[in-house]
Amino acid sequence: MEAGSVVHLDTCAVLFLYAGLNGKFPPAAMDAIERGTLRISPMVLLELQYLREVGRFKHRAEDVLEELSKLIGLTVCTAPFPPIALAATRLEWTRDPFDRLITAQANSEQAPLVTADANIRNHYVRAIW
Repeated sequence: MEAGSVVHLDTCAVLFLYAGLNGKFPPAAMDAIERGTLRISPMVLLELQYLREVGRFKHRAEDVLEELSKLIGLTVCTAPFPPIALAATRLEWTRDPFDRLITAQANSEQAPLVTADANIRNHYVRAIW
């Protein structure tokens, strides 16, 4: 991977980075994070908020984005939603709408996706862990 290439982060990767758990990442994932221009799908923000609402995470999605934006330059992908949603309809390997849209968003930029999710890694050829 070239330095500066766009790299998308799954929700789990964002959670690890926000918590300062860089040791959770295998070398390939850490290399992508250190070398890449980091982006997330807007669905990552929604999933973070969902996790907060069900009591599995205590921070606001906006606060996570603001902090990681300052620390590592994380931005939200601005690709138009309709083609992403249409592409997600074709990802029949999962029933999880977050995983579908996050993966479709990364694929829209032909970008790697840093994820600990085994199901995504088994189906998305650009997944990194």
